[in-house]
Amino acid sequence: MTFSDAIYDASYLLNSGIMTFGFSLRMEGQHNMPASGPVLVLANHQSFLDPVIVGLAAGRRMCYLARKTLFRNRLFAGLIRAFRAVPIDQDGVGKEGIRTVLDLLGAGKGVVVFPEGERTPTGELLPMRAGVHLLLRRTACPIVPMGIAGAYDAWPRWRPYPVPAPLFWPARPGAIAVSVAPPIDSRQLLALPREQFLDELFNIIKKSCTRAEQLRRRQGRQRLG
Repeated sequence: MTFSDAIYDASYLLNSGIMTFGFSLRMEGQHNMPASGPVLVLANHQSFLDPVIVGLAAGRRMCYLARKTLFRNRLFAGLIRAFRAVPIDQDGVGKEGIRTVLDLLGAGKGVVVFPEGERTPTGELLPMRAGVHLLLRRTACPIVPMGIAGAYDAWPRWRPYPVPAPLFWPARPGAIAVSVAPPIDSRQLLALPREQFLDELFNIIKKSCTRAEQLRRRQGRQRLG
């Protein structure tokens, strides 16, 4: 085990406690995640908390794309590299991001991509960026959709800090849930015209978001009851 792996594993345990007790995190569908080998996770993007949430739900070491500007500070760069962040020129799934993702998948890694390309400004799922179509045309690995709910309430892009929803407090808006869907067969999607493909992928991720929201609301009702 490398030093970076040790840091990653230690942060996993720490983040698990923080998200569970600080943000009432609930998860479902973790059995749908392949335990090893290349896998591409497609998730909605609500806040800076999303990479942590996805990593916890995946239950295995994942790689993330991050803007090169985040690596300017050496200390912070070392930290996010330990968490397997990979620098690219732009957010989303532009050409450089696609090449990076394909290299990581070729090395047997798990990779997280947010196909909206940015954090939602409203909490609603944004349209899929066209680059995800090109990406899926070039990979044959399992594709696992994830839906996140509550992260926008906990830390929207316009707020400089997160607001927790502690587990043992009365239900609060910032409680978070994530739903891991079964792997999808991208070949069926790729048989569709590009715009129809993007619409169908939007619906798949939206369905996972709805499942996560139902899980979050069920938790809230239980705590109020």
